[in-house]
Amino acid sequence: MVWGMAVEKIKGLASLVSNDPTMPTGYGVQAGQLVEQMKKHGIHIGVLSNYGTEGNIRQHRTKYGDVPIYPKGLKPYSDDVIELWHNHHRAQHPRLPHAIFTLYDVWVYNSLPEMNTPIYCWVPLDHITLPPLVKKFLDRPNVHAIAMSPHGQRQLKGAGIDSVYIPHAVNTDVFVRTEKFRGQPTREFMDIKADDFLVSMVMANKANGMVHRKAYAEQLLAFGIFHKEHPDSHLYIHADPLPLTGGFHLGDLLKSCGVPASAVTIANRDELKTGYSDQEMAAIYSATDVLMMATYGEGFGVPVIEAQACGTRVITSSWAATPDLVSEDSFLVEGQPFWDEPQKSFFQIPLLGSMVSALERAYNADRGPSVASRQFALGFEVETVFERDWVPFLREVFA
Repeated sequence: MVWGMAVEKIKGLASLVSNDPTMPTGYGVQAGQLVEQMKKHGIHIGVLSNYGTEGNIRQHRTKYGDVPIYPKGLKPYSDDVIELWHNHHRAQHPRLPHAIFTLYDVWVYNSLPEMNTPIYCWVPLDHITLPPLVKKFLDRPNVHAIAMSPHGQRQLKGAGIDSVYIPHAVNTDVFVRTEKFRGQPTREFMDIKADDFLVSMVMANKANGMVHRKAYAEQLLAFGIFHKEHPDSHLYIHADPLPLTGGFHLGDLLKSCGVPASAVTIANRDELKTGYSDQEMAAIYSATDVLMMATYGEGFGVPVIEAQACGTRVITSSWAATPDLVSEDSFLVEGQPFWDEPQKSFFQIPLLGSMVSALERAYNADRGPSVASRQFALGFEVETVFERDWVPFLREVFA
């Protein structure tokens, strides 16, 4: 946006179904950005929280005014209160054109009663085939799809579902090369040698107890094999190592994969609960030689953009969303299909040899910041994405 240019105002009312915008989750961060930008452009936005707010309607303060946050319902995904809270929110401005937006997996809303209100789903698609339950909800006559990745848009098109492509965004003024963590050189603070080859993994340790979409087992085994040949390598894991939310016991897994305790640093568990600041995450990304995120599939994968904004290259999957979200000097790994029975669709498992090879290539590449990665990430800056993609779309929604 050009400085001094008047902000276009859009007359409309929206309810966003997602995590509370103050939550330090992937959905929460994106919800916070979207809420602030919609409010800036004059849209009467409210949030229908499915995580992070209970009990009472409260006000969330933005730079452009307060936004109501409605509490979660009694059902796990709060679909029992979506219509109720949207009507409550709409009652404040009954003459405005209105719509519901979702930022969450849509298969969970198949039990939502039929309604006439337009629903726009900013839908994550992390499989290599479209899950039938996703298609079932998107096929409703009042539901419209917003693809958050080119992969998602291609997959929807193949199923005969029209969509608009709008990616997630990051604050590239904050996610920038950052040399210090709380006033100290980052590696000094983390007690990691300055000349070690640092591989970082920024992924939640959440799963169903058996299948882990983040491919922790496969990636840690690849690092274990790589580390035997390169003892000057070190692994940082930004996740809770305990299986409190269905994930894996990462300590047991690291031991099984032959990764010595001296070669691993894990984020502070207490601080993970409150959330590291964006500035602190930028310092961690900047101290990292390569981010490793070769998962079974991503609907988007915000850390790959955050890392690149800090000039850090990425090792990631060559399927689902991520291959479209990395610069030319990142490292793609190959995989093979893996059937996800509950979703009746295929994920893909990263191949061990391909991951080890990617680590080798990253080890032998330049260790300094990547200009190409930074330039690529600038295309996902918050203001850029909203003005380029959201404003024209919302203009049509509320016409």
